[in-house]
Amino acid sequence: MLHHRFAWKRLSIAGAVVYEPDGSDAHLVFALRPGAYNDEALIEFLMELHQHEAHRLVLLIWDGLPSHRSRRMTDWIASQRNWLTVERLPGYAPDLNPAEQVWDDVKSTELANLCADTIGEVADAAEDGLERINDDASLCFAFLRHCGLRL
Repeated sequence: MLHHRFAWKRLSIAGAVVYEPDGSDAHLVFALRPGAYNDEALIEFLMELHQHEAHRLVLLIWDGLPSHRSRRMTDWIASQRNWLTVERLPGYAPDLNPAEQVWDDVKSTELANLCADTIGEVADAAEDGLERINDDASLCFAFLRHCGLRL
């Protein structure tokens, strides 16, 4: 029996599985932060994604998280139409979202049975898993296929 006090706070992850349109490569762009993501933090993440992806056109497939639908987010997305298009998933459809496969994979591998004493240890383990996925294009494509999506 494991006893643990679970005294650490919340860790949140934002991520985008990025696919080359011709199917030649795929990778993961992610950011970890203490606490929760809100629309302001997600806008920062999307601006970093835009810079990271060398100002390419981006099609973002998004679920119905409230911060994805806020007035601030809606207005910001409208101002980014030169590079960003958003397709919304149905209200609750994690099976259609490749990013959900990323989280499931990390939770069942690096975070499985993890009994960390600090949020930093959790962050390190999560980052190891996200880096593993980032380096494995075939796994990123498997997440897409699992959702029934294709390029």
